[in-house]
Amino acid sequence: MRTAGCPEEKILSFLSSQKAKDRCYRKVLSSMCTLPHPLAVKVQEMFIESNLGDPGLFQGTAEIETLLTEELGSLLHLSGVCGYATSGGTESNIQALRIARKAKPVASPNVVVPESAHFSFEKACDLLGLEMRTVPSDGRYRMDVDAAERFIDDQTIALVGIAGTTEYGVVDPIERLAELALERQVHLHVDAAFGGLVLPFLEDAPVFDFRLDGVASISVDPHKMGMSTIPVGCLLTREESMLCALNVDTPYLTVKKEFTLAGTRPGGAVVGAWAVLQLLGRDGFTRIVRECMDRTRLLIDGMEGYGYPVVVEPEVNVAAFECPNTPEGWQVSRTRDGHMRIVCMPHVSTQAIENFLHDIGEMNV
Repeated sequence: MRTAGCPEEKILSFLSSQKAKDRCYRKVLSSMCTLPHPLAVKVQEMFIESNLGDPGLFQGTAEIETLLTEELGSLLHLSGVCGYATSGGTESNIQALRIARKAKPVASPNVVVPESAHFSFEKACDLLGLEMRTVPSDGRYRMDVDAAERFIDDQTIALVGIAGTTEYGVVDPIERLAELALERQVHLHVDAAFGGLVLPFLEDAPVFDFRLDGVASISVDPHKMGMSTIPVGCLLTREESMLCALNVDTPYLTVKKEFTLAGTRPGGAVVGAWAVLQLLGRDGFTRIVRECMDRTRLLIDGMEGYGYPVVVEPEVNVAAFECPNTPEGWQVSRTRDGHMRIVCMPHVSTQAIENFLHDIGEMNV
């Protein structure tokens, strides 16, 4: 640490030069995050000092966290949902597996996850001392339920399904997984970190939520398609007792028990997430999601026109292609099988897709 302080203008100048090294979203086609809604940015500043880790000091912020979980619970068809705002899908998934382990204390606990599961489940199993059993995908990159059934035994504490996979944008057969979870009496956690704020606004979307009795918990991230500031996710549970099983004593705080993973928790992004839901409403989100899906279709049609087929027809705004090369200046990503992966987030405009397709065409010249 320097002995004397540094002038503010010098600090800001340095930070501006560092910010200039960051990629702007204009040509970023790989991220599941996007530019935050202006209202979320404004709200973030209003609630910048709010700490949800000590809710008695920030009662108004804590009440909005409850409103947010209730709003998302209603969207996912469960009144009286119990949940809280997490830092994102990773924390939500860790907490879901903690709940499952508490509910079924066995000697050698294992978790059955799809091959397409987010890498956060590997972290969760490492932290919690769980065996992770990975089920292969079927020909459409979805979890093979028949294979999953063979992976479950009396030491299985949880089954995981994905609603909007990170790599291919598909939805696992959650209805069949819910039936299997009830039959085998295991906790079914649905990772809808991405799809949870896409699928409810689409016609004829597969059912993945609390309408299915076998679904015990769901993760959903407002800092993705919810366009809030980073970080804010949500873990939603069917019963209050699930989260309460994680309670630890917090004697010196304004509450005497907490079930959250983090202690200090910023409130600004949480309030921003709720504010954006209120501002846009179902009609606004339906419009934004439809625009993203229309651009995904434009991308797929254009790529196939150049001879780069989509690997599997996606159910959310993520698409993967058999295309080995990337046009200069564009940021895409690759799946574990090497397929080009593109996410059509709200910042990815129709013009951006057309420009990208133009540059793909130039590669073929």
